[in-house]
Amino acid sequence: MTYGGFWVRVGAYIIDIVLLMIVFIPLIFIFGTSTVETTATSFSSSAQSDSPLLNLVFGLIGAAYFVGFESSSMQATPGKRAMGLVVTGEDGRRISVLRALGRYFSKILSSMILLIGYIMVAFTARKQGLHDMICSTLVVHAKPGETGVDPDVFS
Repeated sequence: MTYGGFWVRVGAYIIDIVLLMIVFIPLIFIFGTSTVETTATSFSSSAQSDSPLLNLVFGLIGAAYFVGFESSSMQATPGKRAMGLVVTGEDGRRISVLRALGRYFSKILSSMILLIGYIMVAFTARKQGLHDMICSTLVVHAKPGETGVDPDVFS
């Protein structure tokens, strides 16, 4: 079994973000605008909406997207599927909704520490990020259901 490395996972994530933006951008135009602030000393832009409710909706859509797809029988988001990847438990089985939810929120920790939790994928033996280690998951090159549960493959 081949583990999904750093760059293939980056590619998958880019595809997923593009797909989510196809949903988010029309919602921003319909229900709120993005915030752009200018002052005499700085210029800043935010990808968030002016509406806290819309930001909550974006968060829920993102969580539903990643958790729903990764815990489904497809075992992968559309981006991961396009790159030939699936998410499994360390035993090679499909992950539960709760584990997928834990993995989703563990990505916040991976991001908070200067993205080191993600960069770890490039340097660990089983290509696991911090969020994968926390939730005992693997990202592997396979088709859904193909990973089996042979412990020798995943040890």
